Amino acid sequence: MLKRFLWYYRPHKKMLALDMLASLLISVIGMVYPVVTNKMLNIYIPQKMYATIVIAGVVVLFLYAVRMMLNYFVQYYGHMIGVHMQSQMRRDLFAHLEKQPFRFFDDHETGRIMTRITSDLFEVCELAHHGPENFLISTVMILLSFTYLMTINPVLTLIIFACVPVLVVVTLHFRRAMRRAFDDRRKSNATINAAVESSVTGIRVTKAYTNAEYELKKFRKGDGEFVDASRRAYRAMAQFHSSTSFVTDVFNVFILIAGGLFLYAGRISFGDYSTFIVSVNLFINPVNTLIGFMEQFQNGVSGFRRFVEIMDEPPEEDAPNAEEWTEVQGVIEFRDVSFSYHSSREVLHHISFRLEKGRTLALVGPSGGGKTTLCHLLPAFYPLGEGDGAILVDGKDIRGLTMESVRRNIGIVQQDVFLFAGTVRDNILYGRPDATEEEVREAARRAKIHDYIMTLPNGYDTEIGERGVKLSGGQKQRMSIARVFLKNPAILILDEATSALDNATEILIQQALDELCKGRTTLVVAHRLSTIRNADEIAVVLNGRITERGTHEELMEAGGTYKELYTLQWGNRELEKEEE
Repeated sequence: MLKRFLWYYRPHKKMLALDMLASLLISVIGMVYPVVTNKMLNIYIPQKMYATIVIAGVVVLFLYAVRMMLNYFVQYYGHMIGVHMQSQMRRDLFAHLEKQPFRFFDDHETGRIMTRITSDLFEVCELAHHGPENFLISTVMILLSFTYLMTINPVLTLIIFACVPVLVVVTLHFRRAMRRAFDDRRKSNATINAAVESSVTGIRVTKAYTNAEYELKKFRKGDGEFVDASRRAYRAMAQFHSSTSFVTDVFNVFILIAGGLFLYAGRISFGDYSTFIVSVNLFINPVNTLIGFMEQFQNGVSGFRRFVEIMDEPPEEDAPNAEEWTEVQGVIEFRDVSFSYHSSREVLHHISFRLEKGRTLALVGPSGGGKTTLCHLLPAFYPLGEGDGAILVDGKDIRGLTMESVRRNIGIVQQDVFLFAGTVRDNILYGRPDATEEEVREAARRAKIHDYIMTLPNGYDTEIGERGVKLSGGQKQRMSIARVFLKNPAILILDEATSALDNATEILIQQALDELCKGRTTLVVAHRLSTIRNADEIAVVLNGRITERGTHEELMEAGGTYKELYTLQWGNRELEKEEE
């Protein structure tokens, strides 16, 4: 994992080297004060070298001015290194998420994913900057102060530094507990984000059912888990800091006792003793910095570990030697297809059918029968395993084609339309981002939404809000149809595209869909059977199997499941009209 973390420093090697050089100079300048103090107390003041005292003070002041500029460089450019690394990780993570299969998003809540991209990577950013800087400055200061103290009094120095092993043992002991506790705290934070994302997205449902108290109860549960995890984390951190602070306080006690005895015995001068006190503080401060850095280190490591967890998720990949699907005709064939989610019970059982170019197949049947699953398999949203049959387009197994070329030639209109925050134009252009303005408007006209768009305050530049909240269901549906017109695919999937609309809107949408279906091979999932009476063929999907196939008239005459469903929707009066 360390190697992967260090890889993100590669584009910033020069700036990192300058940052480390500046940090090194800051450490060296920090040693000037005790050296000058020693000279002052032992030489300049006793010998009344007033000019030298002033010169020494001016030199120290100048060096402090230099250190101020170095500190600015480290704080600004060092942080920018961390920001750029965080940005690169965020881009890599987002790109990797875009390559994940549907199964990944079935198993991971949006709020938890958002936590990985935001707060987790912020902690990594802080570690990326402060890690090398704090480690270098603290290490150099400890070594320089130790070396300088040895020149003053080796015996007293070794006595004081005997506390260091104790500090190391205490640090290692409590660090493990801190790591576990902060990992749990980060997971709890992700739980809260997931709860907030879910509640905010569904706020209209919450208000409609007056369930604000219920949502608050769910949030309190996640928040309680976060508080408990934080309690454990901060208890571990408190134990860590209090114990290490006690050890560092022992340094001062040793200085007080041992230094006093050495001064009393005449083994050290008052000037050297005073310098010793100042220099030991230069040693204790970087030690405390390293101790404080451990908390940040744990946060950064936890964040990077969670980043790596997602980056290690296998992406959606084409088969070796996969080919582009070119010269598209739009012939669809399912050959003995069976399918299950996560190795659970089979959802589809030995499905077989062939749909010729430009023809329409309607899938009907009770909910949960597998109709939508069929639609998800055609664009390879879920891969078929070996022995699960085959799905062919124009005679080619989709497993041997690139997923991008397959999906590029398939258009989908669903009941639950997803629109992105942005303008009307942005959402229609999603069908083909390089389309011209005239092509966008023509797609809108064919989807019968252009006239409505022109009544909006800013026309095609009107913001539609998150998920198209400012539009009605029918308007959103027509926008999604316009997107597909712009995409111009050879194959079309209509997954209950009109089931949630009122009758007047349904008629308008159906006209747009009829226009969209012209010349395209179309797979239709419908609960309103009146919308698919004119389909070239209708298949009844029941418990994952195709139990009936034929035209509307053939299935009505057969008197099976299809006739039962049709009768439930329209009653005997409609049947009598048909018979007349």
